[in-house]
Amino acid sequence: MPINLSKEKLQLLCDALLQKDEKTPYKFFVDNCEVTSTLADSLDKEKLDASEKVLDIIYQPQAVFKVRAVTRCTSTIEGHAEAVISVAFSPDGRYLASGSGDTTVRFWDLQTETPHHTCKGHSHWILCIAWSPNGLRLASACKKGQICIWDPHTGKQVGRALQGHKQWITSLSWKPLHLDGECRLLASASKDGSVRIWDTTLSQCKLVLTSHSQSVTCLRWGGSNLLYTGSQDRTVKVWRADDGVLCRTLQGHAHWVNTLALNTDYVMRTGAFNPAKATIVPLEDKSSMAEKQQQALDRYNKVKGSSPEVLVSGSDDFTLIMWHPETEKKQIARMTGHMQLINSVVFSPDTRFIASASFDKSVKLWDGRTGKYLASLRGHVSRVYQIAWSADSRLLCSGSSDSTLKVWNMETRKLHNDLPGHADEVYAVDWSPDGQKVASGGKDKVLKIWRQ
Repeated sequence: MPINLSKEKLQLLCDALLQKDEKTPYKFFVDNCEVTSTLADSLDKEKLDASEKVLDIIYQPQAVFKVRAVTRCTSTIEGHAEAVISVAFSPDGRYLASGSGDTTVRFWDLQTETPHHTCKGHSHWILCIAWSPNGLRLASACKKGQICIWDPHTGKQVGRALQGHKQWITSLSWKPLHLDGECRLLASASKDGSVRIWDTTLSQCKLVLTSHSQSVTCLRWGGSNLLYTGSQDRTVKVWRADDGVLCRTLQGHAHWVNTLALNTDYVMRTGAFNPAKATIVPLEDKSSMAEKQQQALDRYNKVKGSSPEVLVSGSDDFTLIMWHPETEKKQIARMTGHMQLINSVVFSPDTRFIASASFDKSVKLWDGRTGKYLASLRGHVSRVYQIAWSADSRLLCSGSSDSTLKVWNMETRKLHNDLPGHADEVYAVDWSPDGQKVASGGKDKVLKIWRQ
C-alpha cells in the first residue's frame, strides 16, 4: 500500500476486504494514533524508514447513524417546587421522568413538552430514579429509605411502597432485560450499608446483602447476573444476584468510591430498543416479551464480545480504576490525572471511550479498553456534576454547577456548543437513547429540553 493512502481510501479497502453489504463507517489507528488525513501523517519517521517492518492498521466500526448536536433550548418546563435531582429518559426515548426535592416524581410529555403526570407517594427528597429496561415501570427512591414503583402511562403507583432500608437510598438498578423478560427485580443501595433486591410485582424484599461497613454509594446490575457495589468503605464488592453470595472484594481506592460504570451500561439500559434501526416494539404487547428478551440478549452479546465485562470505579481519591470483576480481583489500570474528587464516570455506547467528570472543573477522556489517558475537556468554570453520551458516541454533554451545559465533539476533542440558560447549578443531565433530545434539571427547579 502507498503511504499517502487517505482515510477514505482505507475505508474503501476495508469494505472490499470485509465484503459487507451495509456500509459501516470506520476509524483507523496506527500505534494508537488515529489516521485523520493520510497514513504518512500518522506514522513517525522511524516507521517510514523501516520498510521491512509489518504495520498493523487497526479498524474500528462506528455507529451507522449520526446524532446532531443539541444547540437550543426548546422549552423550560416549570412544575417542581424544589431542586430537580435526577432526570431520565425511558429506554426508547418516548418518556421523560424527573425526581425532585419537592417529594414528587413527574412524567413529561415529549411531544408537547408539557407536564404529563405528577406522582405523589414519597414524604422526603427523591434522590434517584431508574427506568425498567422494558420501559413499563419507573422506580424512585427517597431520603426516607422508601422506594415507589410508578406506571408512566397512568402516573399511578404500582403495588405497595418498598420499605426496609433504615437510611436514605443512594442508587437503584434493575435486572437487565436479557436476564429477566418481565423486569420484576430491582436492586437498591443505601446509606445504611446494605443492598436489597426486591420483587416489584409482589412488593417484597428477596435478599439483603450486608458486607459493606459504611454507606453504599453506587450500584450496577451486570449482564452476567452479578451485582457490583461501591462504598464509602473504599471497596467495590461483587455479588451473585441469585443467592446473594459475595464473590470477591476489589480493593485499591484510598477514599470513598463514588461512581461505577460498566462497558455494557448503555446496551442494558436500552434493552430491546436499537437506536440504529429506531424500531419501537409496542410496550403493551405482552406476547413479544420473549422476543424482546432475545433482542436484548443479541444486542448485549454483540457489544460485550468474547471478553468479560469491564467495570470502572471513580473515587474521592481523584483516581479511576479499571477492573474485570467477573474473573479477577486485580486492577487492569489505574487512571490518574484529576485534581479533585470524581463525581461521575460513563462508558460511551460503543465502549471505546470512558468519560469522567470531576469537581476539578474538567471532563477527562480515557481509552475504554486500556484505560489510557486521551484528552481533557476544559471549559467549565466550576464543578462538573454529570455527563451523558449521545447514542452514536460522537458527542458528550456535561452539566456543571456553573449553570451551563456543554456539548463536546469526540472528533476534535473540543467544545462543540455552549448551552447557557439555567439560573443555577445543573445537577442532572440525560441524552435520550434515540439521540434527539437532551434534558437537564437543577437547583433552579426547572426542567429544560434541548434539541438540534
